[in-house]
Amino acid sequence: MAAYTVPAAVRCSVKLLLKDTVLTSRNICRLSATCTGRGYTSWRTCASFSSSAADVCALSHSATGHYDRLVQCGSLREDAQQRDVVQQLAQLQHSLKNYNNSIYLNPPPPRVNPKDGRGRLPKDKHPNMASTDIRGDGSPVEEEPSPPPPPPPPKGFYIYGDVGTGKTMLMDLFYSHVENTRKKRVHFNGFMLDIHQRIHRRKQSLPKRRLGKMFTYDPISPVAMEISNETCLLCFDEFQVTDVADAMILKQLFETLFKTGVVVVATSNRPPDDLYKNGLQRDTFLPFIDVLKEYCHTICLNSGIDYRRLDKAAAGKLYYLTGEPAAGAFLDALFEELALRQKSVTGPRVLTVLGRDLTLEKTCGSIADCTFDELCGRPLGASDYLEMARHFDTVFIRDVPMLTLTLKDQARRFTTLIDNFYDSKVRVVLLAAAPVDRLFVHTGGEDERDRQLLDDLGLSGDAAEHLTLFTAEEEIFAFQRTVSRLMEMQTESYWMEGDRSRSKKEP
Repeated sequence: MAAYTVPAAVRCSVKLLLKDTVLTSRNICRLSATCTGRGYTSWRTCASFSSSAADVCALSHSATGHYDRLVQCGSLREDAQQRDVVQQLAQLQHSLKNYNNSIYLNPPPPRVNPKDGRGRLPKDKHPNMASTDIRGDGSPVEEEPSPPPPPPPPKGFYIYGDVGTGKTMLMDLFYSHVENTRKKRVHFNGFMLDIHQRIHRRKQSLPKRRLGKMFTYDPISPVAMEISNETCLLCFDEFQVTDVADAMILKQLFETLFKTGVVVVATSNRPPDDLYKNGLQRDTFLPFIDVLKEYCHTICLNSGIDYRRLDKAAAGKLYYLTGEPAAGAFLDALFEELALRQKSVTGPRVLTVLGRDLTLEKTCGSIADCTFDELCGRPLGASDYLEMARHFDTVFIRDVPMLTLTLKDQARRFTTLIDNFYDSKVRVVLLAAAPVDRLFVHTGGEDERDRQLLDDLGLSGDAAEHLTLFTAEEEIFAFQRTVSRLMEMQTESYWMEGDRSRSKKEP
């Protein structure tokens, strides 16, 4: 009965949101050939990276050919910087076709010297020179020279630039065309979460320490070896370092990955030298930057255009202001309309995250109706939001406040939430205190918890003027990305792409 009581404006939005077009890979290509919208969102619709869509749409097996096709059909604007990046990525794509990092994981054993029976050469022999022994008749016996070291692995790419310039799109384009099964594409938050889980499992598997018996165990290199045995190409979206625990392990982790032949392609809003800028104990992090530069080409993609902000079809109204008349009732009506399509009843739901319970008070099938405080006012993190993204394709977020500097923790969580939802194509409907581009306000300041933390860390009050932990510089920087992504998440193409019920119906 709810359908007959919905206000006309909401019925209009719902009709648009729920229209029956199913984006099969064939339809995506048909849209690709006729679409008139230009910009990043059109790209996401015309070339969604399910493998079937990418394979059908591409005119050739190269990322460059696919990019040309998207420009020709109007899905992308011609962008000289993007073209330069995709051409460089296409060269790496070709190098990875038959690439295998097993030679770095299992290098050939050193030749055993017949004289000493050990896996090394005598001290008077040069390691790259053939050695000689004397036969019984006095004639020399030539020994095989040591095998040459393996060639260096292909260098990866670190692509950075402003928000909305197409970094993720180009990386996904490259990834879809790499003809190598040992590849993995992951959001950096998710990758580091997996790393910490692996470290935890290894520590838990150690025998219990006996009284008076001390031993040390470093699980980071073994975990890196696990990753290297699973994949030879890692593609990271949103490479960023804000957590001191991550910062302390990155050098050892990635040095092992690189030396065992893993190729890394990453996107970021920051140049390498600005990673973990003004972070706690940054001096111990700096060697990682040198390692990253050694094994990855650095490219700046900064055309000055945020393609997510270009004019594009909106998916009805998905962003409401708390000051608007009956805004809450509009969200209630939209939730009820979407719930009618679910084979479930409305009620609480408990998710299990790393052995603990995460309770959401109002859900129905693949829809969750939450408050900002429920999602960002509690000590939740990337693991919680990733688990939500696994279960829900649509999340309502009500009562989002103006995010001042006194709400740094909530702002961090909100940014992490949107990053993970965006990467998993989760659709969001928001009820907020201000328009999206004015949601984060650079006012407020030090609170009692900041002062207590300064005391706990043994730092002077001057440190609060420099460390991003207190200045919220990282939050201010990251929120530019959040605003850009929220803009795209309100478009029709994003909404349709995120409807998992449609993907299940595709043949």
